[in-house]
Amino acid sequence: MPFDEGLAQRIREHLGTDPTIAEKHMFGGLAFLCRGNMAVGVSGGDLIVRVGPDAADAALARPGARVFDLTGRPMRGWIMVASSALSEDSVLSGWIDEGHTFAASLPPK
Repeated sequence: MPFDEGLAQRIREHLGTDPTIAEKHMFGGLAFLCRGNMAVGVSGGDLIVRVGPDAADAALARPGARVFDLTGRPMRGWIMVASSALSEDSVLSGWIDEGHTFAASLPPK
């Protein structure tokens, strides 16, 4: 499935030139990794956010959020956000920052 290049570009613009960020094709989409740990990504038109197990319930209560499950096995601490909930840059930025903060808290890979 192709991913939304426009959403990927919005993520790139938000992350800027952070040298700890790398892009990698994963999950049939595009992932943005911080020191080797996935922070956010794009799958189809939706955003993937790694928030961590402790923040998952609160994240799931936000508009457009659902459990990340591409294979029938939900991934704990990972969230999918519907493209319809990402029209405002401030909302997208909040999700990106949350994913980046969690990934940056993990040991480098």
